[in-house]
Amino acid sequence: MPPRLFRKKTISELISQSESAKYRLKKVLGVMDLILFGIGSTIGAGIFVLSGIAAHQHAGPGVVLSFAISSIACAFAALCYAEFATVIPLSGSVYTYSYAVIGELMAWIIGWDLILEYGVGAGTVAIGWSGYLTNLLQGVGLRLPLWASCSLTTGHGGIVNLPAVLIILFVTAFLIIGIRESSIFNMVMVGVKLTVIFLVIGAGSFWVQSENWKPIAPFGWFGVLNGASLVFFAYIGFDALTTIAEETRHPQRDLPIGLLSSLGICTAIYIGVSLVLTGMVYYKDIDIHAPLAHACGRVGLNWLSPIVAGGCVIGLTSVLLGLLLGQSRIFFAMSRDGLLPGLFSRVHPRFKTPYISSILVGIAVATAAGLLPIETVAHLCNIGTLFAFILVSISVIILRQKRPELHRPFRCPFVPVIPILSIIFCLFLMAGLPVGAWIRFGIWLVIGIIIYFLYGFRRKLRVEGGK
Repeated sequence: MPPRLFRKKTISELISQSESAKYRLKKVLGVMDLILFGIGSTIGAGIFVLSGIAAHQHAGPGVVLSFAISSIACAFAALCYAEFATVIPLSGSVYTYSYAVIGELMAWIIGWDLILEYGVGAGTVAIGWSGYLTNLLQGVGLRLPLWASCSLTTGHGGIVNLPAVLIILFVTAFLIIGIRESSIFNMVMVGVKLTVIFLVIGAGSFWVQSENWKPIAPFGWFGVLNGASLVFFAYIGFDALTTIAEETRHPQRDLPIGLLSSLGICTAIYIGVSLVLTGMVYYKDIDIHAPLAHACGRVGLNWLSPIVAGGCVIGLTSVLLGLLLGQSRIFFAMSRDGLLPGLFSRVHPRFKTPYISSILVGIAVATAAGLLPIETVAHLCNIGTLFAFILVSISVIILRQKRPELHRPFRCPFVPVIPILSIIFCLFLMAGLPVGAWIRFGIWLVIGIIIYFLYGFRRKLRVEGGK
């Protein structure tokens, strides 16, 4: 391959580019903002929606173990992320890290993969949000017309998932206004979401029946693995923190705290909720569309059911905020590096946000959420995320060998053991995904490589040749 495919950008070159007035973003976020963004971006469709699917169709009560397995994989990856995020505290996350360590072609591939992760992830959350909103409206006697309540591909007679489309467009508008305003909005939503979750755990624990936990793995241990591969989606979002490193006041100190704290808090919440859910309702009777609200109604907590549905609607909105934010920053970083059209890196003169990237992402994700079923979207998002985790882990090992003298405000412990364990766990979870997810992911990567050679590669040559 031509040498330029392996061309790297130095860390100083990347940082210098970000400090240009043309691309400068507001540095307004502190450690508490990051923790709340991490919680807000993480706790959502994974626990509110996919926990029901995983328990009902894959793992039974063993969904608790599914969450634990996924959390271990994420913990190893988070340690790798934390090291990179402090060495290269810029928008772009793994895309930027890959550009500095592996080279341009791999950076493009991972950037294309992150577009899939955040875009499809946001679509999944929006579909889950729509399900809870429908449940909430039905509780007060309102029923959306069938054509507007689910997508054509579900086979239930719908045409477009209109609520999912509208919430994405609403959140996109908020992101354009500003990062500080988005942080305040997220803080309020996380407060509501955590209040509802703790209320479910507290009230639901009195209705737990231990016989509902037997057998622990009715579909076998392979079912638990399949469940882990699905509920892994519950953890994507914490890595979105690395895409807002450029908007953090003290990223070298605050990003590791934000990453690891939010992941630990989310893991404890997931295990608590899944224990209560499978203890309240036998796994075969769990509703796959709105499991928590349905479980509360089934055991007689009818007063709690609409509160849960309302809290989930608000809570899932915060996840959308984080994922759409991450997606727009990936576009911004790739455009700033010349691999995507320059208009995607334009910063709004007043709001200091990459507004065109946000608009494009909002339209694309709204289209996917309106037309695709949730489980297909979740599997595709999971395989993209796991692939990104593997590349981060590999990059940590490479950078330690090539640049041992580099100042690292946070160091991933026990390198290369931790990165290798991260790779093994990610491959383990990828093995549990259906063949269809692998095929769709392969097609996505092929499309990305074609676009790179037809546009990104040639554009970079023209830009650099004209210097």
